[in-house]
Amino acid sequence: IGAGQAGGQAIASLRQMGYKKEIMLFGDEPHLPYQRPFLSKQYLSEEDEEGRVFLRAEKFYADQNITLRIGELVTAIVPSEKKISTEQGELIDYNDLIIATGSRPRRLNISGSDLVGIQYLRTLDDVNAIKPRIQNGKKMVIVGGGYIGLEVASVAVSAGMDVTIIETEDRILKRVTTPEMSKFYHQLHTDRGVKIILQSGVVGFKSNGDSTSLGYVLCNDQTLEADIAIVGIGIIPNTELAQEAQLDCKDGITTDKHCLTSNPSIYAIGDCSNHPNPILNRRLRLESVPNAMDQAKVAASNIMGKEKTYSAVPWFWSDQYELKLQMVGFSTDSNSQVVRGDKTQQQYAIFYLKDNHLVAVDAVNSARDFMAGRKFYGQEMDPIKLADSETDIADSVITH
Repeated sequence: IGAGQAGGQAIASLRQMGYKKEIMLFGDEPHLPYQRPFLSKQYLSEEDEEGRVFLRAEKFYADQNITLRIGELVTAIVPSEKKISTEQGELIDYNDLIIATGSRPRRLNISGSDLVGIQYLRTLDDVNAIKPRIQNGKKMVIVGGGYIGLEVASVAVSAGMDVTIIETEDRILKRVTTPEMSKFYHQLHTDRGVKIILQSGVVGFKSNGDSTSLGYVLCNDQTLEADIAIVGIGIIPNTELAQEAQLDCKDGITTDKHCLTSNPSIYAIGDCSNHPNPILNRRLRLESVPNAMDQAKVAASNIMGKEKTYSAVPWFWSDQYELKLQMVGFSTDSNSQVVRGDKTQQQYAIFYLKDNHLVAVDAVNSARDFMAGRKFYGQEMDPIKLADSETDIADSVITH
């Protein structure tokens, strides 16, 4: 259930591993499985055509004997009978069930929030609605200074739009990175002409005259003209089906190291799953493509009887202007940091250490540092050698 990146990978992995039984894929969107990260990056900026976002061509599903139930909702899971029901009232048996329902945008429920021109960015249809509105000289207000908001801002201002970001916190990216990285990206965007208003919230939207279209965004302290508003204030895991089926849920659908839920025939993968990570030594819910792909392969392996556990260092990326930010681990796990490279050249990395052990890396236009972060994660490092760009990162690793 769920035809996103996780669901799409799971069915491919099952067939690759020799699964011979029927596979049925349900998706609530009327599209083949596609790659979500491209939506706010290359696809929004029209660098990629729509066909490029799909994980696989339609022929793949026919060749692999996958029954596609695209644009169909599953309304209930009945674990005691090993059945699901659809919105058409159809009851379908399963041997194994994978829940890959992903997540949905957190929505604003304030005055005027139903006006035309207020957009969320999560689906292919969302972006197809936004793209025609990206026009030179028009005004865009972005609610939320997270990665989605900043990626949209970089595309819009590059297209000649007047762009303002509204953020409730005292810095952009506060929930996901350090003050140093927030400062760097704040400067990057303001240098390109984006206006950033911090410690301010949106209290309503107002139409332009008598129309049903957006004209103004009402903030705590000012009113902004807007032809379009993009709301990016976080996402909510889609756990309702699992909860109604009485599966254990807590900030996502609770799974074990095999991606198995509290029911022995039901797996949960991707954004909707809350799973243990033995490397980080804690449970977490991740919103990332690598996590979705890895968990899909783990679930498929376990369905095939090849016992496999999920254990991976989280990594993420964000494209803004000509800069690629690549991240490994979580900077909040650190108690010191080392800068490597030249910020003024917009090619550098911050290595985050906990008691001199590497726990995270933020690499800006520096794929080598990103790869080193993944390779040497958890290793003890010499901070002085690490800070010296002339020294190979491998030589910074302390071996006892």
